[in-house]
Amino acid sequence: MTNPRVSIKPLSELEDQTREAFETFLEPGVWPNVFATLAQHPALCEGWIPFARHVLSSTTSTISVRDREIVILRIGWLCQAEYEYAQHVRLARKVGLSEQEIEQIKAGPEAEGIKKIDALLLRATDELHKNAKISNEVWQNLSEHYSTQQMMDIVFAVGNYNLVSMALNSFGVQLDSGLVGDFQ
Repeated sequence: MTNPRVSIKPLSELEDQTREAFETFLEPGVWPNVFATLAQHPALCEGWIPFARHVLSSTTSTISVRDREIVILRIGWLCQAEYEYAQHVRLARKVGLSEQEIEQIKAGPEAEGIKKIDALLLRATDELHKNAKISNEVWQNLSEHYSTQQMMDIVFAVGNYNLVSMALNSFGVQLDSGLVGDFQ
């Protein structure tokens, strides 16, 4: 999509309550297009942000930041959500995912040389995307590595970023300065 369907809202025009809600996500002096777009609907943000904060929090979410970024990158790739994918490639690199691992995420669970646990996370994400459910086999294999709460957090991370990907794609959110798209 070449043009945004929903315009961005300048940070200076935010209501105090909306600005406060976004503050936990913001780096000083940065107003990403995703938030500048979502800020057009303060009531929606008021409801969604607490959930998104849980998914992204290393203190409330029970899955590791690395595992979270793997499933977010995969669902962003599957949804062809260029903005989402580009933002999380940047974050994935910050938490130590290598370029090879990022390429494996794009290739999927059968990627050459992929770690078993990473392949399981990708399979779960692929199944959630395709079937809205993790199969018994993948669930059983995941449960050998993750607690019930962690498995729940995996499902909700994929679900949240599937939703975010739909929104970004539908709204036409443009890449922020410095982000590089990976889609043709």
